Amino acid sequence: MDLRESLEDKAFRASVREFVAARLPSDIRERVLNFRHVPREDYVRWQRILAANGWGAPAWPLEYDGAGWNATQRNIFDEECFTAGAPRQMPFGLSMVGPVLQKFGSAAQRDYFLPRIVSMEDWWCQGYSEPGAGSDLASLKTRAECVERNGESFYIVNGQKIWTSFAQWANWIFCLVRTQSGGRPQEGISFLLIDMNTPGITVRPIKTLDGGHDVNEVFFENVEVPVRNLVGEENHGWSIAKYLLGHERTNIAGLGNCKRFMRRLKEIARTELKHGKPLIDDVRFRDRIAKVEIDLIAHEWSLLRVASAESAGRTIGPEASVLKIRGSEIQQELTELIMECAGPYAVPFVADALDGEWSGETANGGLLNALAAHYLDWRKISIYGGSTEVQKNIIAKLALGI
Repeated sequence: MDLRESLEDKAFRASVREFVAARLPSDIRERVLNFRHVPREDYVRWQRILAANGWGAPAWPLEYDGAGWNATQRNIFDEECFTAGAPRQMPFGLSMVGPVLQKFGSAAQRDYFLPRIVSMEDWWCQGYSEPGAGSDLASLKTRAECVERNGESFYIVNGQKIWTSFAQWANWIFCLVRTQSGGRPQEGISFLLIDMNTPGITVRPIKTLDGGHDVNEVFFENVEVPVRNLVGEENHGWSIAKYLLGHERTNIAGLGNCKRFMRRLKEIARTELKHGKPLIDDVRFRDRIAKVEIDLIAHEWSLLRVASAESAGRTIGPEASVLKIRGSEIQQELTELIMECAGPYAVPFVADALDGEWSGETANGGLLNALAAHYLDWRKISIYGGSTEVQKNIIAKLALGI
């Protein structure tokens, strides 16, 4: 496989770069590149700018209002957007439930939900993990019982989900629920779409080490869900769950994010600090930058090879887990190096620094002050989407037959 960009690819990159430079709002760019908190409206605003240009769903086929791009074009698009300081496109709709509906959903579900995902009229969150079912997802206990009332069928859902990213902003959640007991743990699981405004749903925030509020607990108490919101067949949701996790783990490979962190690392390493010289002048620190950049290049080639194989129709197996592990490791190493560049100016646990309002001692106009919180936030990437330890077990089973 030739991984060099063709003339068409170079022209495509130029068009994306020109579009992002012209259309990405400057206030969003400043918040993203300087690791500030990004509010909900920034994600929605950027998504709708992309959607208006036909770029709202890069990985979707044209028949579902997607861009219809190949794997190379999608990688170019991600890299240019991340490098320019665009917020990520929220994956829960575009990369998770959207592809699930395209493959397993009914015509009515696709017609209703897919356009609303592209326009971000709906904000989705993921109801997979539970207090006793995270890495061992098949042991989930949230239950859905089917009942009849006034000629209509409903599921009554009771249980709890945890670590639910952005549930405080979401108006829909896709959930794995147990609809049948007995047999293997993977049997009797169904995939439901649930309106977050339904009575009986409670969202409770979980504050993370960086002082942020990205994750939540979600409680279901006698929540009524129409049977039409079942995706696929009842008790056969495990195959859908695995399909979605493959998309999620490839997404967490985070190539565009890695490249943005790498560029930002080099910029910050050259920063003149008040009480010392830039770290880029230290040969050992330059060695560490060189090492992680080599790892990043190898990671990019691996991702391109997997994307090419997927475009050719080959089923992706342990490769998704390999990409998830390496992407997590590289992003964590980059955020560690970025924080080291700031030293005491990283200012952990100061909320005002994350919102751009910190009035304490600063460096480089205050642009380094959120870096410790950024470092802390990215510790969780090796856990969510399936922990590194679980991914290694998957690789051992699928690749080595252990």
